[in-house]
Amino acid sequence: DILCYCLMPNHFHFLVRQLKDNGIAIFMSQVSNSYTKFFNTKYKRIGPLLQGAYKAIRIESDEQLLHVFRYILLNPIVSKLTEDLQNYQWSSYLEYMQQSHQFSSVNEILNFFPSVNKCKEFLEDQIAYGQTLELIKHHLIDEE
Repeated sequence: DILCYCLMPNHFHFLVRQLKDNGIAIFMSQVSNSYTKFFNTKYKRIGPLLQGAYKAIRIESDEQLLHVFRYILLNPIVSKLTEDLQNYQWSSYLEYMQQSHQFSSVNEILNFFPSVNKCKEFLEDQIAYGQTLELIKHHLIDEE
């Protein structure tokens, strides 16, 4: 089950629930292989696109689940790709705000909130904090 996702220019995030043994590894292999094949065909190139294996983190609590959910959906605004998540079409944010089920199983997360507006508040509450962390991260990287 895909709980949420965000596609960025140079990486992507998926929050998924594994339904069967090795299911996430198979899913990630299919996603990366399919995209690589598409990209290589479109741009008449060969070879790998992605460097290294995907990174996976096991979610161990509801608090961690909600933190990762928020981190993924705020990624485009924190990274300054958009100023309004409503305008970013490459994530499941609009699925959550419209309670639609295009790719994501939105009810798994929305069940933690009394309303969609409370979910939106939960997300927006951390935008400034996320932007500050991003600035600090880049400042530290630039200093090295």
